[in-house]
Amino acid sequence: MSDLKYIQPDGHFVMPSYTHVVVSERRRTVYVSGQVASDSEGNTVGEGDYTAQAERVYENLRVALAAAGATFTDVTKMTVYVVGLSPEVRAEVGAVRARFLPTVPPASTLVGVSALAMPGWLLEIEAIAALD
Repeated sequence: MSDLKYIQPDGHFVMPSYTHVVVSERRRTVYVSGQVASDSEGNTVGEGDYTAQAERVYENLRVALAAAGATFTDVTKMTVYVVGLSPEVRAEVGAVRARFLPTVPPASTLVGVSALAMPGWLLEIEAIAALD
């Protein structure tokens, strides 16, 4: 049984895409560095295509979590960096996100940035997970 508590504090607007507060008191913590749209050889996947890059980033994140014995259900916090963030881009990336995350989403921060570490990368996602 999960010890995670998902809290939407009184007085806060409830967003369906994230939880304001996630509490874990008895779990091991896993920190996953920012994942980008690169294949196993370092090639950028889906250059110029937010959906293709989001799919690759979430798949890379899935693999990184699995390496620590975690899944998206264990993720308690995500930070998403998006180049050229707009309402349309947010919706496009959000549609991919919804396919990977559990029904109760983690705490999350979405940040619009002017660039990432390599040309062609459109988004980067880092995560924190809590394991039994």
